[in-house]
Amino acid sequence: MSQRKGSQFAGLAVAIITPFRDGELDIARLREQIEFQIDAGTNAIVPAGTTGESPTLSHDEHERVIAETIACVAGRVKVMAGTGSNSTAEALRLTRRAAAEGADATLQVAPYYNKPTQEGMFQHFRAIAEDVDIPVCVYNIPGRTGKNIEVETIQRLAELPGITMVKDATGSLDQCSAILGTTDLTVLSGDDSLTLPMMSVGGEGVISVAANVVPGVMLELVRAAAAGDYTTAAAIHHRLYSFCSIMLGLSTNPIPVKAAMQMLGRDTGELRLPMVALDDRERAILQQTLLKFGIESAVS
Repeated sequence: MSQRKGSQFAGLAVAIITPFRDGELDIARLREQIEFQIDAGTNAIVPAGTTGESPTLSHDEHERVIAETIACVAGRVKVMAGTGSNSTAEALRLTRRAAAEGADATLQVAPYYNKPTQEGMFQHFRAIAEDVDIPVCVYNIPGRTGKNIEVETIQRLAELPGITMVKDATGSLDQCSAILGTTDLTVLSGDDSLTLPMMSVGGEGVISVAANVVPGVMLELVRAAAAGDYTTAAAIHHRLYSFCSIMLGLSTNPIPVKAAMQMLGRDTGELRLPMVALDDRERAILQQTLLKFGIESAVS
């Protein structure tokens, strides 16, 4: 198959957290975190996604986080703005604004809670792809949205020029393989721990949570797999596996990753309800995980 449509977004993208301080956006800290990612070699920043606590951002905050990210990045890496919604009209409004600000692409989560039919999914994503002139990454995460975007629907979407990528968080290597084998879409892993398996069948990278903490190691994994060095990639995968499992399994994302960044002095760790902090037992597990991984500054 010729080059895939979204290959310019191959590599490591970070689903960046949204920093808060005293209940408000902490834009200075957001800029620090973006610079940290760029210095590490991350290929793309993904603001206002699930890890960025988009469900509890106001409309103004959502737009500001994206605008500030684009301004800070200033063209040095790609920005894929999280502008999805379970309302097509709302997704269109957010996506138009992000495109006007200069976003390089949009991450569009499957409509959640209202659980549309497969035809409804198709019409939703088509409306967005035909309305804006930036690439669309379809985000399939049935564990949060309540409904899978079936392979047949993604195959139909792949025929639209504006649909170029899928962020696959289904946990199904079979679904990933079916998409890669029948479309020209770029597939990015939506689960850190499945990055290597997905890349082994043709995926081209990951939109990562763990990269908020360890972008360098995630980048090493992605680069090794992309180069076909699966011996090195497997060694990194096994080193990362327990770390990634804790980041996404100890509690609901982004609770563990924000706690880790607080331990490392890189964030306040502040969350918005209904997200609540780790308890003492969970914090001890997280701290031991960081120390075992070799992050020695995890002492608070």
